[in-house]
Amino acid sequence: MSLDELKLQIPDSAKDIRLNLGNVLTIGESGLSLPQLWGTALAVAYAIGNISLTTTILTEGIEALPDEVQQAAKIAATLMAMNNIYYRAIHLIDDKELSALPARLRMNALANPGINKKDFELMCLAISAVNGCGMCLQSHTSALKKEAVTTAMIQHALKIAAVLNATTSALRLNINREA
Repeated sequence: MSLDELKLQIPDSAKDIRLNLGNVLTIGESGLSLPQLWGTALAVAYAIGNISLTTTILTEGIEALPDEVQQAAKIAATLMAMNNIYYRAIHLIDDKELSALPARLRMNALANPGINKKDFELMCLAISAVNGCGMCLQSHTSALKKEAVTTAMIQHALKIAAVLNATTSALRLNINREA
């Protein structure tokens, strides 16, 4: 499905989301490379789990999504599904004894996701925003700043997460209208 076809599925009540969707999926002044932009979008789409959105991202961004970026997006989506739940819970419980225990959750792929560290961290940051894990957001932002990623690039990854999440909500509105 093309981006234009996906936008046609967004109801008029979410016109702002339709407009934002086109804007966040363009390079603009963010400083993101095409693989960073489309890789982040794909990772978020996998994390959100909307098939139409994922198909559209794969179709529209295919030239910027070589196999290793697609694989890294899957790694980010699945590892953040685990980490965001665990670390958000640890943070919200706010128990020193519990937070001192080692997680002992296997996450070796974080060290070698198959793409460069800053591109993978952008994916993880955006997914962590969707999943609402403050500890992970802080951790990934800190890692990105150590990699000399600009604030504008970090902001754009967050905007991708916000708009793709809203797109999924808008598409559900359309489904509800047809029911």
